[in-house]
Amino acid sequence: MNKNKHNMYRMPAQSGSVPQRPAGITPRLEPQGVFAGLLPELRRAIADKGYSLPTPIQSAAIPHLVQNRDLIGCAQTGTGKTAAFALPILQYLARKPRETQSRRPRVLIVAPTRELAAQIAASTAAYGRYLPLSLTVIYGGVGQNPQVQALRRGVDILVATPGRLLDLIGQGHLSLEAIEVFVLDEADRMLDMGFLPDIRRVIRLLPGRRQSLFFSATMEPPVVALARTLVRDAVHVAVNPEAPAVERIRQQVLFVDRNDKDALLTSLLSRSGWERVLVFTQMKHMANKVTKKLDQAAIPAAAIHGNKSQSARTDALANFKQGRVRVLVATDIAARGLDVAGISHVINYDLPNEPETYVHRIGRTARAGAGGDAISFCSAAERDMLRGIETLIRREVPVKTDHPFHSEEARRASGAAARPIRKAPQVRGRARSAVRTGH
Repeated sequence: MNKNKHNMYRMPAQSGSVPQRPAGITPRLEPQGVFAGLLPELRRAIADKGYSLPTPIQSAAIPHLVQNRDLIGCAQTGTGKTAAFALPILQYLARKPRETQSRRPRVLIVAPTRELAAQIAASTAAYGRYLPLSLTVIYGGVGQNPQVQALRRGVDILVATPGRLLDLIGQGHLSLEAIEVFVLDEADRMLDMGFLPDIRRVIRLLPGRRQSLFFSATMEPPVVALARTLVRDAVHVAVNPEAPAVERIRQQVLFVDRNDKDALLTSLLSRSGWERVLVFTQMKHMANKVTKKLDQAAIPAAAIHGNKSQSARTDALANFKQGRVRVLVATDIAARGLDVAGISHVINYDLPNEPETYVHRIGRTARAGAGGDAISFCSAAERDMLRGIETLIRREVPVKTDHPFHSEEARRASGAAARPIRKAPQVRGRARSAVRTGH
């Protein structure tokens, strides 16, 4: 199944026998566990990706989903969540084939960011590569005409972000009347980004008879309230992959004065063995600043954040994955849902305001049982943030003092000195939009 210029994925039916493996080639492992009950075409695609054993979320969710149960899943990105819902959906569509209808998809998957939507689409396409099904992904930041053309031709599965989804519905290019399966992914991030009104509008447009899947990394009261409006007699599954992942990650904190952070980062990245590094900043302008500093130091880097065009974000991510740049500087919202293999180091240039975000950030390394390094810069004004992180993970982050920019002032900061200086909000024009677009 290939993606063409129309953002369309076509999953062609495969005919004929599977070619025989040449002598001397090690046979690939046959999918086991809940994978064993899937269609041969799906098992073949799973084997192509080198998977044999399901992850905990897949083992917990797939048996219920193949029976068309509604489901509420609590799971982080990087747990195999996409396969947990994509494989049963593909099996359902394959067993109940229907001619595609113009503008009327059968499955709708909604994700909060463009990057996550594109990643879900690519993964689902890979799992369905041996099935005669079609899929397209729609999101803002790019022209809508290719997306409209794909919808007009008809697709089985639509992956979308809320804004562009509602735009195309409003223009009459898309109807949700034929939706049989609805997936809401990363619901907690949807709420964080201010998409709750949009999601409620989407839910009102769905048919009453459907299978609904709801996934979130956390289950705070607003998230639970949203879930209750969506599912019926749902199965609840939860996995917590972060704790074991954290144990595999070598964490360090480096106390440093804010003005020395650029020099410290450049010093660290000049070392060998740092092959693929993800750097987190809080704000978009800081991501640009850090990237410029690294470029000046002849360290290939790219930035990814909400102010970048979609093509620029896609190019930056592709260059990072393919090794043309070895450092990706990102804000949290832009990086949400990114799952890049082989990240050796995560650097928190800025500590996050929310301790839970720290766990999410460092979980970008140490994937698939591998180890990884997470290094956090902490200035005096971030000292209380570090204390909050250590409370959450129930351990002190080891301190590295043998670097040329160590700051005892930052290490010992307390009281007002350990907290960021909060600027008075400026109420002008559309200042409220900063809540939603600040990353």
